[in-house]
Amino acid sequence: MTRTILAVAVLVLAPLAASADCMREHQASMSCPQGHVWDKDAKTCVLQAS
Repeated sequence: MTRTILAVAVLVLAPLAASADCMREHQASMSCPQGHVWDKDAKTCVLQAS
């Protein structure tokens, strides 16, 4: 009986734990060409204003 309850708990909680990691904001490593900067709103490299 205890093994059944434990197995059910693992099957119920495993997807929740996996999706919790995806909900956090991830910091992507992005490099732009020289003279450009990353625009996080547009999610692209834009020409850097001088």
